[in-house]
Amino acid sequence: MKNQLITCLLLSAVSAFSQSTEALQIEQAIKAAPEEEKANATVMGYNATNEFVVLRKGTNKTICLSDDPNKTGFDVACYHEDLEPFMARGRALKLEGKSFQEIFDIREKEAVSGELKMPTKPVTLHILNGKTEETATYRWVVYIPFATAESTGLPLKPIMAGAPWIMNPGTHRAHIMISPPN
Repeated sequence: MKNQLITCLLLSAVSAFSQSTEALQIEQAIKAAPEEEKANATVMGYNATNEFVVLRKGTNKTICLSDDPNKTGFDVACYHEDLEPFMARGRALKLEGKSFQEIFDIREKEAVSGELKMPTKPVTLHILNGKTEETATYRWVVYIPFATAESTGLPLKPIMAGAPWIMNPGTHRAHIMISPPN
């Protein structure tokens, strides 16, 4: 009887810890979302066994990712649901041990062939990261697959601090970078 009571108490403590950890992950993850999207965003993060899972199913088109507890620093992000196939494919390839360049090349090939569904309109990734949550800075990445400097009128490098520019032009990963000065 005593062992059953101890087991029950331990399971209750683990459950309470897991719930508080999930609540903290959700609270932190939605900090990257636009204010009007926070309350109803889907949030993905880490469960008690460190699996990447949906912590909260949302009702809008925003998906937020919690900070990875196994990495140093603070890094949360939110994006439009149309980016999820791209993001999910990147996570899967990373789990397979692929390098950044391998992931880029595989997704490029799959996007060009149509196997990887890419957004058909510009969609935004909101990022909040830094050494700590308190010192984290915000930036926007607007994905516009296969756009170029010529098709957008954007420069290939920022012309001043915080100015938008196009990165990876002409590829599946073409995006407008907007990094406000610190």
